[in-house]
Amino acid sequence: MSGAALGVEMVVVFFLALFLLHRYGDFRKQQRMVLFGTLLAWYLCFLIVFILPLDVTTTIYNQCRTDRQVHATGPPLSNQTSGNASAAPTQSVRLACYKPWSYIPDGVMPVFWRVVYWTSQCLTWLLLPFMQSYARSGGFSMAGKVQTALIENAIYYGTYLLIFGSLLIYVAVHPDWHLSWYQLQTIGITAANTWGLFLLVLLLGYGLVEIPRSYWNASRHGHMLLKTYFKASKLMTEKADAEENLEDVMEEVRKVSEAIKYNHPLRKCVDTILRKCPTDYQDKLGRNMDDYEDFEDKQTFPSERSLVKLHKQVIYAVQRQKRTRVQWHMLLQEAFHLEDVAKNESSSSRRFVRSFPPAEPPGWFCRYVYTPTAEWYWECLLKRGFYRALAVVLALFSVAVVWSECTFFSTKPVLSLFAVFIQLAERDYNYVYIQVACFITIFFLCTCVYSTVFRICVFNFYYLAPHHQTDAYSLQFSGMLFCRLTPPLCLNFLGLIHMDAAISHQHKEQTAYTSIMGSMRVLSFVADGFYIYYPMLIVILCIATYFSLGTRLLNLLGFQQFMGDSELTSDLVDEGKELIRREKRKRQRTEDGENRRREWKERYGNAREELSARGRNSHEMKETSYSDGANNRCQHSFAHFGSVFQIV
Repeated sequence: MSGAALGVEMVVVFFLALFLLHRYGDFRKQQRMVLFGTLLAWYLCFLIVFILPLDVTTTIYNQCRTDRQVHATGPPLSNQTSGNASAAPTQSVRLACYKPWSYIPDGVMPVFWRVVYWTSQCLTWLLLPFMQSYARSGGFSMAGKVQTALIENAIYYGTYLLIFGSLLIYVAVHPDWHLSWYQLQTIGITAANTWGLFLLVLLLGYGLVEIPRSYWNASRHGHMLLKTYFKASKLMTEKADAEENLEDVMEEVRKVSEAIKYNHPLRKCVDTILRKCPTDYQDKLGRNMDDYEDFEDKQTFPSERSLVKLHKQVIYAVQRQKRTRVQWHMLLQEAFHLEDVAKNESSSSRRFVRSFPPAEPPGWFCRYVYTPTAEWYWECLLKRGFYRALAVVLALFSVAVVWSECTFFSTKPVLSLFAVFIQLAERDYNYVYIQVACFITIFFLCTCVYSTVFRICVFNFYYLAPHHQTDAYSLQFSGMLFCRLTPPLCLNFLGLIHMDAAISHQHKEQTAYTSIMGSMRVLSFVADGFYIYYPMLIVILCIATYFSLGTRLLNLLGFQQFMGDSELTSDLVDEGKELIRREKRKRQRTEDGENRRREWKERYGNAREELSARGRNSHEMKETSYSDGANNRCQHSFAHFGSVFQIV
């Protein structure tokens, strides 16, 4: 099994990233470089989350071997005679080192982490931001798109260079240090982790409270239904604004298309803009064009710079209109489902009845396992209790994370709960428990951090929509964000379990992951200051999130947020309820029309076939009788002709 677990997890993680990309992206319509960059970013980040527990168990085993070698050489005689007798059983236990089933040979993990880490950092700081701006650029040539991408990403590169330059100056002016390649590499890694940790704590403080609370609120159907009505009212406003913006942009495109004729030098640019427009708009614009009308030199035409700006506006307007349309469709499905749950709770038949049948025919799971009866018991009885129990478990997990973030620097005594659990399992060599505990902890931290990005309204521009509806910009942003936040998050996790020597200041075996990060002691104010005290701000952020201070502040500033005791919230809820009712009536009329059409076909289709069959039969009978009569007449004529011939 040496190294086999690493290979198996690499293959499994690749197919997991490919499955998620297929769910959110569109392999047929989106550019290959966008899909490849996103897949590589997701794959590398998932590898860090899945492989780090294997690195932890391998490090524990290597630490045991080191302790055994030290004990085999034997301490000085004075220490043996003056030692405590009670330490002998502990040492005898530590003499037996059990090799983990997922042991990775020496020298493999450092090379693996270097490839994964530096590839992900090149993606997130250089390639993905450039590709993101390149995909949305309005330039018509490669040089123009490259120039636009470099200008737009100057703020990202400037921020990174500012942090790196500040740390570089700090090390350069220190009298006891001399810059080397290893120290420069450490400064770069520290700068990237500092930037990531700064954003990580802000997002984590919100997610640690909001994730458990979201599951608790999900068990309250009435609350969820009111919140859905509120979101429908806001989303309809955004959807109408997006459609109006698209109409205005298409009007500008129409004017430009009519002004620049087929033989104008900039006509190729106009054709490129037209290809980015929706299909129905392309048909309308093409219907009113006269390509055979020459342009006059005295006319005034848009410049190439204005066409570049218009091209970018078209790309943004189309993506925004498509995103709001997908969000509206998904929100309608959620609202209809919540209304169905509210109706079925008082049902005596204990069978879940939907207002609208599913768009696709049910599979074997819905036909034989998740039947309407099983769905009723889950949606109306079991789901509420399950979500509340899950919310309590997640809340306890969040409390453990907050406590450990505030006390992980204390090694004597050990106050971090995760460090206590890992050390207890380390004594019994329970490697399976260690791997499972590490993976669950990292996965929970990642969920709290990444889900926060798509919950806050400021980041609503980046939307991961399933069913292949996520645009290229959002896919690349998610990959870029994962690559920036995952390394500092995993490094923070290693600090929670006291396996980062730069923070715990213990002379223990380091993981291969921390070895490629370099010694953070090169920058003592970062290792002993920022990395220890800054995570304590999670307490303040969690308290602010629990009392919804950010929501109340945004509501005071004019950004409508869902608050049950607000008059504006009630008005928006009523408006959203009316919108959902209107959409439901519209869909019911469509369903009724299709049902009547289907019944008409079933009822009158057979009759029409019978009438047509009767018509064909009667026509055949007529043709048969006509042919028989003709044959009889021919036979009679031949007989008469024969008789005449005999007489003659």
